[in-house]
Amino acid sequence: MTVAALEARGLSKAFGRPAVDHLDLTVRAGEFYALLGPNGAGKTTTLRMVAGLLRPDAGAISIFGIDALASPTAAKAMTAWVSDEPLIYDKLTPLEYLEFVAGLWGIAADEAEARAEALVDALGLTPHASERCEGFSKGMRQKVALAGALVHDPKLIILDEPLTGLDAGAARIVKGVLVERVRAGATIILTTHILEVAERMAERIGVIARGRLIAEGTLDELRAQAGQRGSSLEDVFLDLVERDDALVPDGAPT
Repeated sequence: MTVAALEARGLSKAFGRPAVDHLDLTVRAGEFYALLGPNGAGKTTTLRMVAGLLRPDAGAISIFGIDALASPTAAKAMTAWVSDEPLIYDKLTPLEYLEFVAGLWGIAADEAEARAEALVDALGLTPHASERCEGFSKGMRQKVALAGALVHDPKLIILDEPLTGLDAGAARIVKGVLVERVRAGATIILTTHILEVAERMAERIGVIARGRLIAEGTLDELRAQAGQRGSSLEDVFLDLVERDDALVPDGAPT
């Protein structure tokens, strides 16, 4: 039996009111999974808990069979996290930053240098490899942050709006790198408001609203659930969210 990349059961987190509400989520090993939802639906909170950046109030998280709450270090060693607000060391060049991050993971210096150079090249950063990051645009910083997340060769890659700030050319490069990672056996979980990206790239899609998973499946399976054969993901997504909103009793928090 193949071990899932992610198993979340009964995952809950509240900030005054529930942000994630007893969420169950399974992501298969080696798949590209998109987690979609309106603003405030609980996507980022969910992924921050999975990445070990936020402790859940209740529930269990397993990453490739490892209890992420009981053994967080072991789980994080297989995981990468990239947020929509890249945090990198401005005074370092991309190569210096990547070699530094690789060193934190205990990667030997020669291997760290090779991985750094390969990632810089793959992400189109070679012309800026020796420039300090402090002068980079948000899009370039996003690519450096992604490279830093990939340098230890994680099995589970978690991306929260990874295309924010990228122009069309840079976005194509990033998407190509992500596709290659999946082909090499990695698992990707992505949130995005650019639904065309999810429609083209994701093998399965989960729709979250009010902290709960309200629909999940391939695009065709979601179309069947929405009764919209041949519709775009945007139309299906909006229909599923609107149906869920209609189930909220008058006066209930949303």
